[in-house]
Amino acid sequence: MVSEELDIAPKNVPARNDNGPIQYVNELTTLNLGPTHPATHGIFQNVLQMDGEKIVSSEQTIGYIHRALEKIAERRPFYQITTLTDRMNYCSSPINNMGWHMTVEKLLGVDVPKRAQYIRVIMMELARISDHLICNGILGVDTGAFTGFLYIYQEREHIYEIYEEVCGARLTTNMGRIGGMERDLSPTAIRKIKELLIRFPKVLAEFESLFNRNRIFMDRVVNVGAISAERALSYGFTGPNLRAAGVDYDVRVMNPYSSYEDFEFDIPVGQSGDTYDRFMVRNEEMKQSLRIIQQAIDNLPEGSYFADAPQYYLPPKQEVYKNMEALIYHFKIVMGEIDAPVGEVYHAVEGGNGELGFYLISDGGRTPYRLHFRRPCFIYYQAYPEMCTGLTLSDAIVILSSMNVIAGELDA
Repeated sequence: MVSEELDIAPKNVPARNDNGPIQYVNELTTLNLGPTHPATHGIFQNVLQMDGEKIVSSEQTIGYIHRALEKIAERRPFYQITTLTDRMNYCSSPINNMGWHMTVEKLLGVDVPKRAQYIRVIMMELARISDHLICNGILGVDTGAFTGFLYIYQEREHIYEIYEEVCGARLTTNMGRIGGMERDLSPTAIRKIKELLIRFPKVLAEFESLFNRNRIFMDRVVNVGAISAERALSYGFTGPNLRAAGVDYDVRVMNPYSSYEDFEFDIPVGQSGDTYDRFMVRNEEMKQSLRIIQQAIDNLPEGSYFADAPQYYLPPKQEVYKNMEALIYHFKIVMGEIDAPVGEVYHAVEGGNGELGFYLISDGGRTPYRLHFRRPCFIYYQAYPEMCTGLTLSDAIVILSSMNVIAGELDA
């Protein structure tokens, strides 16, 4: 929770001045927002200088869960790096997984079949919905409204049930493989996706009815933490936080991947870049994700769900159990016994919080020579002091919540 230093002096303290009358000096209060405050969505800290309730300055402290993922990746085969990406934005792990797999496929020159691309799109859009549900639901909690959070969290559970059907995991999914998916969509997975498409719009509409025109909620978030389009671009904002400031930029449209060019959807943008706009943009993005999933499931192509690349794609498990060649390839791929080509690639996907990029350099070995994650949280968190200076502590809470800074992605 918010803690105060013990040596807090009164606001106006008389200063001794032997050469004249007593002069009063304003003293500031130091408040630690975090590192365990619930509004931080993880472990990081803001040291606030307060003049009463007003924030004079803010200094961020990060690195509490820095795990050196980029350095660890230099010692791991390409397949074993997927589990590292799970631990970045753990609210939408499948997007991290797919982004990494597409980066390696670009290096290897592997063409993924259309069916696998559509399945990836479905999973990534489900992950986007899950990510936005967490952000907007907790923003409601941080303004004192708990009901909406509990209501929409049931839908997040239904998304996790789909994850379980597709890959067997819920949070850290390790979903998909280099070259496609590890399995096709089962009839049960397709049924659960279609049920979600029917049920979720009604739930989202009721969630919006609780907040969108709620006077108490609007008083807390309208014109709070606003940032202009120019300042947002200067900081390197991407994703919902940039679009809330009025900039129509989305990686899925600007640099389509995984057949996103096949789908019709709108890019919602805001006007003032305040907390309310960030909330509304994410709500609208969930509706657009539903549109994309509906199109993908209705037009799911026939064919294989993995590429014809036996030297990189893991063989079916039943073959591994009875076929010596499949067993050998399984071992060589997982343990990194197959050298990758020399190359330097960058691939970006539209993550839950913005442009999630992977900059990969290969020297022809079995592990990356260098790997850098472009984490959107790390970039736009720099703007937080500017966005909360001059406002109150309660404003700082909702601003941070609406930015959706995920500590796992921030520190990496």
